[in-house]
Amino acid sequence: MLALSLQNSGWAGKLPAGAKLLALMGATVLLYPVQSPQILAGALLAVGGLYGSLGRTAMASGLAMLKPLVMICLVITLYHIAIGAFDRGLVFVLKLLAMVGIANFVTMTTRLSDMMEVILRLLRPLQRLGVNTSIIALAFTLVIRFTPVLILKARALTEAWRARSKARAGWRIIIPLVLLALDDADNVAEALRARGGV
Repeated sequence: MLALSLQNSGWAGKLPAGAKLLALMGATVLLYPVQSPQILAGALLAVGGLYGSLGRTAMASGLAMLKPLVMICLVITLYHIAIGAFDRGLVFVLKLLAMVGIANFVTMTTRLSDMMEVILRLLRPLQRLGVNTSIIALAFTLVIRFTPVLILKARALTEAWRARSKARAGWRIIIPLVLLALDDADNVAEALRARGGV
């Protein structure tokens, strides 16, 4: 599995995981209702500044994580241009990039174990109701781990397609990617069962 956190996360890595997750939630709540392209563009620049404050490696990693959104943003923009609502599409795209960028920043600068500690602490009251919070924390971990892994596999499939054809891969890699995801899920399930998991 892929380790998401940067080896040198600078000042952001020294901040408590709980504070960063709280800041992420606050930023999401604040940005969601905003409809001004200027404010959202400013927010996106601010996110870029956060990455830049950690150096070139962090900036490159941040851009790489946002790269899969480029095609989605292009489709959304073209659709809104076609229906005569470019401003609305621009707002949606800027908001999407800013929110995902902030989430990636928190993920890159926070160790997974620290995030799990925060989640388990928040879920502790549920233990009194008989809820197995470890399973919830495990599910959260797997989601965080699998997302970038699938992104990397999608890139690998795209590169393999480009090596064999001049046409764009596009939708043609969807089925192979789904099969790879199912295969990974089976392998993880077998590993969990072998270790006494559910």
